[in-house]
Amino acid sequence: MEQETKRPLKEIAEAFSGLADNVKEGSDSGVDVATFAHACDRISILFSSLGVAFKFAEKDYVSKVKDLLDASKEFENLGALIDSDIKADTVRKGGSHTRNLLRVKRGLDMVRVLFQQVLVTPGNSLKEPAAKAYDQVFAPHHGLLIRKAVIAGLFLIPTKSAFLAKLNDTESTAEEYVQTFVTCAEPVVQYVDNLFTKKDLGLDW
Repeated sequence: MEQETKRPLKEIAEAFSGLADNVKEGSDSGVDVATFAHACDRISILFSSLGVAFKFAEKDYVSKVKDLLDASKEFENLGALIDSDIKADTVRKGGSHTRNLLRVKRGLDMVRVLFQQVLVTPGNSLKEPAAKAYDQVFAPHHGLLIRKAVIAGLFLIPTKSAFLAKLNDTESTAEEYVQTFVTCAEPVVQYVDNLFTKKDLGLDW
């Protein structure tokens, strides 16, 4: 029996559609850590498909998603995960679940902005959408050396069609999934931001 071709963008859209529903339900107990981490794990393939420019993001993102997946065995929801670090006074400590959650949220937001730009930018180049996404989300938190390396790497970023081909899609077949992700990722990012804000943790660190 022939194996069905994997469609990462379809899987990402479905995962974030479910996660957005979870967020919109507004449960007092908060968003399930496992649901959040598994949805974010789906995005890892996108960083590797973007080439050398986002190699730093791939390595960082994958390791921090793994931490959240492991943490889901101990904490039921994101609020409880953060509260545990607050109680232990380890929120900003390297390797803390809360710090990793913030970094994962940032990676998620970068992909959201990238896809948002892809939808409104004509042509086959990913350079401009990727540059705008990096400038908006990552650049304010990076030193000069990393920013220069990313700018240089953008000249090697694959074309839109080559990027989608790696994901077994084309522009016409991917548009629906890309739009679904952009729509569904926004309330998820906002939820995490609000969680940090309500607990007076700030977002700029």
